[in-house]
Amino acid sequence: MKSIKKATFTAVIDIIGINPFVSLPEPVWEGVFRQAQKEKGPILIRGTINGKPFRQTLVKFKGAWRLYVNNVMLKDSPRRVGEAVELFVEYDPEPRTIAPHPDFIRALNQHKKAKHVFEQLPPSLQKEIVRYIANLKTETSVQANIEKAIGFLTGKNKFIGREPIRS
Repeated sequence: MKSIKKATFTAVIDIIGINPFVSLPEPVWEGVFRQAQKEKGPILIRGTINGKPFRQTLVKFKGAWRLYVNNVMLKDSPRRVGEAVELFVEYDPEPRTIAPHPDFIRALNQHKKAKHVFEQLPPSLQKEIVRYIANLKTETSVQANIEKAIGFLTGKNKFIGREPIRS
């Protein structure tokens, strides 16, 4: 594998809606494209912001490549609009997979309709559901949200801020 070059730069935090972001200079995103060997779709990156490491996805929105800055990356990021930050970014070749919770898999296997609907969802929505359940902290929350997810997939209730799936 060829070596991965880091791109260091300073950027000012801006905001779209409620989402703080920084724009990457053209030479930086062009370098990331070369490293990733692609120029379209979300591109996995890693780096630091003010010396703190992060893993994130570089996305194109409204014609510009943006690095969204969340509170995990930079504390109170929405309140820091206008602040200049020091960054370095590079392509991140490490896959980002989240294993579904075993109880969620069991629940899908027990509810054939929910499993069929889940398998027909766009990959991004499947990932959102899996990630939501996988990041819950207590077993009580996991079980309650698996029930909600099955209800959502079978058209009975909302889940993750979305209306129930109607098939």
